[in-house]
Amino acid sequence: MSFLILIRHGQSIWNLEKRFTGWVDVDLTENGKLEAKKAGKLIKKKNIEINFYYSSLQLRAKNTLKIIQEILDDKKSFIRAWELNERHYGALTGLNKIEISKKLGQDKVFEFRRSWDTKPDILSKESPYHPLNIKTYEQLPKELIPDTESLKDTYERVVNYFQKEIKGKLKDNNNVLISAHGNSIRALCKNLFNIDNNEITNLEIPTGNPLILELDADTKIIKCEYLDKDRAKDLLVF
Repeated sequence: MSFLILIRHGQSIWNLEKRFTGWVDVDLTENGKLEAKKAGKLIKKKNIEINFYYSSLQLRAKNTLKIIQEILDDKKSFIRAWELNERHYGALTGLNKIEISKKLGQDKVFEFRRSWDTKPDILSKESPYHPLNIKTYEQLPKELIPDTESLKDTYERVVNYFQKEIKGKLKDNNNVLISAHGNSIRALCKNLFNIDNNEITNLEIPTGNPLILELDADTKIIKCEYLDKDRAKDLLVF
């Protein structure tokens, strides 16, 4: 038996501003730091020894994890993987979600945000928001950097990385914590909970709320729960 703890980073600056963030490397708000601290305290109460930690390359996930480790008084190094990055929102990056909903309509924006295989238009490589122009990704091979992504694209990189790098550790009875993003966690949950392509549109992942999964020897879910009950979301299946 093992435990997998998934946490979407605390509220980011662009979450607060209601902007499409994607691969833009914004940091946490003060409220986001408080969410991360609360998450750490909730995880600590479970008294689970965490053997491996992972985050995306992005500040908001990395700093959420650092705050949690401070609360846990755990100084283990953690692995940062670009494959766990947020979905790239293409030409929507940086736009205000409310304003673009008024322009394109709520249904179209919902399709861009939540559908399985719809991609926004590509983001110009000249944009300061393109990952090619963001220092965080300067060591990442250019051929790996997208111009836009669907959830399906995000799923492929996240799940491939999980199966290659993390699943074996869980099978060996290690406990793992992943600090990532709304769409990278949605993608992983789609795989772990076997959610179909239509239902995945209804899955929302709250910021800063640890989702703890208890897994059997075959990494099948025995039970799961959000630790902050006041901000729990429906997982569609449990």
